[in-house]
Amino acid sequence: MTSVPDAPPEPAESGGSAPPPGPPPDAGGDDLLSVARLASPTEERNPRTTDLDLLPAADVVRLILDEDAGVASVVRGERYRVTQAVELAVAAIRAGGRVHYVGAGTSGRLGVLDAVELAPTYGVGAEWFDAHLAGGPDAMTVSVEGAEDDVAGGRRDLDHVGPHDLVVGLAASGRTPYVGGAFDLARERGAHTVLVSANPTASLADGVDVAILLDTGPEAVTGSTRMKAATAQKIVLNTFSTATMVRLGKTYSNLMVDVRASNAKLRARLVRLLGQATGLEPEVCAPVLADAGGEVQVALVMLLAGVDAPAARAALHGDGGVRGALGRLGAAPSR
Repeated sequence: MTSVPDAPPEPAESGGSAPPPGPPPDAGGDDLLSVARLASPTEERNPRTTDLDLLPAADVVRLILDEDAGVASVVRGERYRVTQAVELAVAAIRAGGRVHYVGAGTSGRLGVLDAVELAPTYGVGAEWFDAHLAGGPDAMTVSVEGAEDDVAGGRRDLDHVGPHDLVVGLAASGRTPYVGGAFDLARERGAHTVLVSANPTASLADGVDVAILLDTGPEAVTGSTRMKAATAQKIVLNTFSTATMVRLGKTYSNLMVDVRASNAKLRARLVRLLGQATGLEPEVCAPVLADAGGEVQVALVMLLAGVDAPAARAALHGDGGVRGALGRLGAAPSR
């Protein structure tokens, strides 16, 4: 398996460790109290918004946006670890494995959203990115009672994970038992693990290969992690999956070259994309795209290398996407 280099020395990000995830909390007793005492910035009251319910709409909007304004810089501070995660994902997919998103509630739904959107954008489905949401597909639109506390459910949903896979756990609190169960199984199977959390003292960070800990601070509405914590996770996922696609040859320059054209609008976009990549007129690009069976990468190689569809398709068998194919054909790629 691919080894992950240690991060360069940085200031300590936390003041200690929370207890490891235990059994699901019940309606009372020590388990419930331990969760109530969970140390996480997202569960603290925000001193800047204590009068939120007394303010007019304009001030409520301003305060919420003021809180959101710093989220991108928090994510930027974790860019080295995001890079590590990307390298693990690329290695996993090249080895025939998959990336698995695992989460509950808002965090899990963001994972599903990211995985689903890779299909129309990069032509990638569950064979590369698979998302697992506590409570199953119904939990996308309704709350499934107790699903996030189901350790066994996390193990069960990841039962097909293998040693070449990468499991990315999404947990704003950093303690979600469902994610913990998935991590336990992943480690037993020899798969790499990544945690994305809004808790710098996340207990799930213990034992993962890469911990992306985003200290977004207290929410404008206490504990509402669909706000800053979710925004930070979304930025991480956008960056993580997009960078992975770029490294796997799913773009040419900054152009998407594996778009699935399911309607006339998208087919026109593909013709325009070919023109942007080659400098040729739509009248030249459109028939080549048709000859390529609508496959943008094939059409692009045909146009840039001056070969027919079978030769272009054969050249694309290998690493490097369009640039790799052009190199194999001895055609200098345009920049």
